[in-house]
Amino acid sequence: MIQKATTADKAKTIILKQGGIIRTQEAIKQGIHPRTLYQLRDSGELEQLSRGVYRLRDSKPLVHPDIVTVSIALEKGAEQPRVEYPPVTVFRFSSECFSAGIEIHMLDGVSVRIYSPEKTLADCFKFRNTIGMDIVLEALKLYRQRTPMNLQRLMHYAALCRVTSVMKPYLEAIF
Repeated sequence: MIQKATTADKAKTIILKQGGIIRTQEAIKQGIHPRTLYQLRDSGELEQLSRGVYRLRDSKPLVHPDIVTVSIALEKGAEQPRVEYPPVTVFRFSSECFSAGIEIHMLDGVSVRIYSPEKTLADCFKFRNTIGMDIVLEALKLYRQRTPMNLQRLMHYAALCRVTSVMKPYLEAIF
């Protein structure tokens, strides 16, 4: 008797071809339905590394799991870095959006420029079609759990990123 490959088996084969790690958006592009990803995650066959990034449990363990999910912001017109590893996702911003909301944090004695939580959430909504709504909603959930929340700053960045009308219904539903 010939057994037909299940949707989950097909998805695992696709993920294996990607090196055992896949982002939600890449999975969708490859024909994997988000529901299949979540079923694999819930059954324990997929491990969620971070928001929207999954790894097959049976694949080789990661040596540096923290560098698998690198994303950077660049000002429009800036040259993209030529980096082969780790995989880098680049998001382009206008000058005004690029420089807004930056906070300076010291990490391991090094000064690092990181967007504020409010700017990050507005950016998530701005790039929702690129990163996926599952990531946006997870970011919103994490922001809501954070204290203190600053809705005035959040709406300022929403206006700057031109996503006020997109964000408002979500914010009204949870606040």
